[in-house]
Amino acid sequence: MGEFAEENELISVAMQIILHAGDARVKVTEGLQEAKRFDFEKAEALMEEAEKAFVLAHKAQTEIIQNEASGESYEFSLLFAHAQDTLMTIHSELRMAKEMVDILKIIEEKTK
Repeated sequence: MGEFAEENELISVAMQIILHAGDARVKVTEGLQEAKRFDFEKAEALMEEAEKAFVLAHKAQTEIIQNEASGESYEFSLLFAHAQDTLMTIHSELRMAKEMVDILKIIEEKTK
């Protein structure tokens, strides 16, 4: 693959990662808002949507990693590095948000 094609591929994949990770972040935020209202059914549905968006972003990243493992090399891309950072951050936010929803469920139970 030529250098121009590799660069375009990395840009395309980076944008997919950023797009899907951003979608996941929006769903996590909406899910936490619902959890604060003690609407756990909506909160959990939104967390599931966030998880699905995260998986799409992760699959896009994995494609590049598998290509590199197969011998294809890429030049460093600041955009791709940013996309990976974004993906890891969203993953942490998603994990913490799920824990927060569980904590709010416990609080609701204890205050009934």
